[in-house]
Amino acid sequence: MKAINSTKAPSAIGPYSQAVDKDGFIFVSGQLPIDENTGEFAGQTIKEQAKQSLENIKFILEEAGLEMKDITKTTILLKDLEDFVVVNEIYGSYFSEPFPARATYEVSRLPKDALIEIEAIAKR
Repeated sequence: MKAINSTKAPSAIGPYSQAVDKDGFIFVSGQLPIDENTGEFAGQTIKEQAKQSLENIKFILEEAGLEMKDITKTTILLKDLEDFVVVNEIYGSYFSEPFPARATYEVSRLPKDALIEIEAIAKR
């Protein structure tokens, strides 16, 4: 197993890697909507935060030599499931057919009180 870390995405806020490569599968840890340049959320709206979470995933995959099209599965954690339609709009702009498999859940609270967190699995 090999750790993957991008300087373009925020550092892990605990004892975990941004991503790991295990037998050609890239497991990307949940990405909060933190802008690495500022250390803050990319904005206060779900649109801004969803975009930043996906950008962070993109940066990590680039470090591994992969692209968003290599993602096979994502999990989206939302503070409010009412944001589902807006998140779908942003999410859809990052992917094309065949879309990755996905699960979306509403959770009571996310780290740093984020509105969204997204994790992904990609394959070489």
